Amino acid sequence: MTGAGKTEMIFPLLEHVLQRGGRVLVATPRRDVVLELAPRIAKVFPDNPPVVLYGGSSQRWENARLVLATTHQLLRYHQAFDLVIIDELDAFPYHNDPMLAYAAENCCRPDGRFILLSATPPKQLQRAVASGRMPHAKVPARFHGHPLPVPKRIVMEPVERCLARRRLPLSLLKELKGSVERGAQIFVFVSRIRHIEPLVRLVRSLLGSKVPVQGTSSQDEGRSEKVLSFRSGEIRVLITTTILERGVTVPRSDVYILDADSGLFDEASLVQMAGRAGRSKDDPAGKVLFASREWTASQRGAIRQIRGMNRLASRSGYLCSQGKVGER
Repeated sequence: MTGAGKTEMIFPLLEHVLQRGGRVLVATPRRDVVLELAPRIAKVFPDNPPVVLYGGSSQRWENARLVLATTHQLLRYHQAFDLVIIDELDAFPYHNDPMLAYAAENCCRPDGRFILLSATPPKQLQRAVASGRMPHAKVPARFHGHPLPVPKRIVMEPVERCLARRRLPLSLLKELKGSVERGAQIFVFVSRIRHIEPLVRLVRSLLGSKVPVQGTSSQDEGRSEKVLSFRSGEIRVLITTTILERGVTVPRSDVYILDADSGLFDEASLVQMAGRAGRSKDDPAGKVLFASREWTASQRGAIRQIRGMNRLASRSGYLCSQGKVGER
């Protein structure tokens, strides 16, 4: 589940191996997620500061017993670790890349342990779990005991047309202003990089100069700094692509997915983007909004999956009474 605290759950495993003199590798497909995890892991393990590896990392020649890396960096190692944890295994570029899958298994020692983490595992892994062929642990609730925010839908013309007309639907604008008024940080996900800058200008003009709006994508060299500014509240609205669909935790955040009917947004992507909301115990409800002209199978499947996890969490007794009442 997104926001269930998967990172914190692996800390006892890391500690167990490190206390016995072993080496640990935590790998994730994306640099942004590595940079998000690094300070959290370093704070918990001050006696074993992690070496952080990604393309262009200044630590690429350093050795340590605790390594945090993008999955491409696994090609550097051969049977070097007692514990290998692959986070976000369903994400690009790890997903559907046999070379990286081989590298991940190859860097684990023959008597070591190999663990996969995912909030949205690929279908073949889901089938392996369902058939009992893969040992697993399922976590259907977030640490704060409240249900996942269930997305609501509004009908909206494609972003391309809205930009051409230089206006947004009143229903969307009303929701955005409501998020601003309640003090939320606002993720706005779009399917195309080319839409970001014109949409930034349009949203700025509609929300006013007092609401800082920025955009970022994989082509933005300053995206790490913008995420930090967004997390601190200096940026209130961040318009982005799926590069921020996972691994980024921002307290009190609302999520808007425009062109949610795009073929680029599959069910897993929609679940991951929706999972940016409600992660904080101080703001567990959040808001998730699917805006699109068409109502697709991916959108229906994402909502069905989120509702299913909430039902399982409720049946298992993981939700506090307030959380059960608040389930939508």
